Amino acid sequence: MTVKKIQSSRTSAEKMFYNDCMGVLEIRKYPEKILKQKTTPVQTIDGITQRLIDDMIETMQAVHGVGLAANQVGIPQKLCIIDLSLREDKAPLIVLINPWIVERDGSVEAEEGCLSIPGYLTSIKRAEKVFVKGVNREGKNIAIEAEGLLARAIQHELDHLEGLLLIDRMSPIKREFFKRRYKKQLNEAK
Repeated sequence: MTVKKIQSSRTSAEKMFYNDCMGVLEIRKYPEKILKQKTTPVQTIDGITQRLIDDMIETMQAVHGVGLAANQVGIPQKLCIIDLSLREDKAPLIVLINPWIVERDGSVEAEEGCLSIPGYLTSIKRAEKVFVKGVNREGKNIAIEAEGLLARAIQHELDHLEGLLLIDRMSPIKREFFKRRYKKQLNEAK
């Protein structure tokens, strides 16, 4: 699948929205509905898309995150970024547009957190290695073989793009316990 890099064909209202929303964006929190919705493919990589990518990078870095999906900042598009540089030296920043996992291998369980569920960590089983394809911010097809933390981050962000949160990967009993505890915390915070 190829995404064309062209001049913007967005409406003036969309342009105004994106022009006004610059820099650090609001990260949507569970249980906001947009986090449970499947995202739609990016059709064009234009100046607005580039600005969104830059703003997502700035947002993720401001909160010291490892990855961020577009729907976590309220944009329901198949776009995510991953930056392991805070945890691994010389790790490149990765921008994935319209990504999909081609192959998974192995299985490993490790603790994960999520910017959309702040302060919560849980152990999640994921593939140990993944092979993913997509498009980069220049509109070029890319393929990434990943393992370890990068494989985990890719799977986590691609789950977001499919409307899945890490709690959806929990057992039903653990998920119900989480929901009750989280609801109680929200009520206490009011």
